Amino acid sequence: MATLDELRERINLRLEESFVGISEQVSDLPPADLVELLNQLNLIDAATVVTMLPVVRAIDLLDLPAMTRRGAILEKLDPARAAQILEGLSADERTDVIQQTGLMERRRILARVSAEVKTELEHLLQYDENTAGGIMTTEFMRIEPSWNVAEALRHIREVAREKESIYACYVLNPDNDTLLGSISLRDLIMADLNQPISEVMRRKPITVNHYDDQESVAKKIAKYDLLAVPVVGDDGTLLGIVTVDDVIDVFIEEQTEDMLRMAAVEPGALDRPYFDNPVVHVVRKRIGWLLFLFVAGTLTSKVLHSFEDELKAVVALNFFVPLLIGTGGNAGAQTVMTVIRSLSLGEIGIRQAWRVVLREATTGLLVGLLLSLAAFAQAYWVTGDLPLSLTIGATICAICIWSTTVGAIVPILANSIGMDPALLSAPLISTLVDATGLVIYLTIARVILDSI
Repeated sequence: MATLDELRERINLRLEESFVGISEQVSDLPPADLVELLNQLNLIDAATVVTMLPVVRAIDLLDLPAMTRRGAILEKLDPARAAQILEGLSADERTDVIQQTGLMERRRILARVSAEVKTELEHLLQYDENTAGGIMTTEFMRIEPSWNVAEALRHIREVAREKESIYACYVLNPDNDTLLGSISLRDLIMADLNQPISEVMRRKPITVNHYDDQESVAKKIAKYDLLAVPVVGDDGTLLGIVTVDDVIDVFIEEQTEDMLRMAAVEPGALDRPYFDNPVVHVVRKRIGWLLFLFVAGTLTSKVLHSFEDELKAVVALNFFVPLLIGTGGNAGAQTVMTVIRSLSLGEIGIRQAWRVVLREATTGLLVGLLLSLAAFAQAYWVTGDLPLSLTIGATICAICIWSTTVGAIVPILANSIGMDPALLSAPLISTLVDATGLVIYLTIARVILDSI
């Protein structure tokens, strides 16, 4: 069998084969390898390969979130084939894929699907894609409260192939679909066959509201170690479930988003594969933050101008500016990363703000004292000037305390007013600490050098 690289080259080159024989080879690849291959191809070639595959095989591939550009590939297919593939996807992935298509293409495809699937999609598309309703699947295992264990197991065997997950089953009121309880497949297997479901089920299971943010849903599943969590409406009716595989996707998405924001890059800059992102699109996503940070950085120039006389009088003060503001920025960035992580895990909140600030300020003090010894020694070795060396040592300590304090306060305040703490990213903290660090440095220099 050809390697992935060989297959990719054969498809990309489109030599005399014109894809002849390639479909048989890629059909034998494991789904994960075939997804990897398709992700490496350009959009037209990837869609061509999907067109050559049997419908069942194409459904298996587009059902995998690891496959990028699923919506774009679906748009390139014949509408009848696209509708056939869409109907075969699990409910949650079906919604994700159709959300990635344009409005015109979406109408073309939805016109070919069954009335049942169309109604389901139109209902799920009403939810924001980052909510529980937006990531839930409606393919859950429903159990009647009047059944016994034997009847429930018989029902599971009959419909299991049609459901995304059978490991968690839900007992509903047959009159209004209100959630009465839940029961795991493991508990069903271990229970007596004649035992009523009402005696085996777990009453008042953990649930989420259909408008809950996907990140809070993921945290709840992780906290309670669930395979799936039921999504209920405001009236208590069961609308769907969010499974643990969807939660993994959410965690990856949220972590990627936070990392990009900490680097002052809008998350939308990486919503497509690297080489599929036009340079103009990337520039548009990056320039906003860079302009903001550039303007904020002018504060540093203003501070230097304000202390121009001191800098002219003691030229050696200029030598240590990069060292001092760099240390402050690094210390602040370390604190920001630590605090944002703890906020994300729910370990701290606004109620613990003063404890966090005190803890980080103490850390900054201890780190600053250690660094100040090294800074004093370096400054004295370079200049031989004792007052200047004392200035550098004192400034390092003060800047460490200040930067760690700011790095602790800002994310907590942002979180308390509903902003994403990652928006106030490390570059922004570094920019603010640079300007304020210079004020601290030159103020200490003015006090020490003028008094000696």
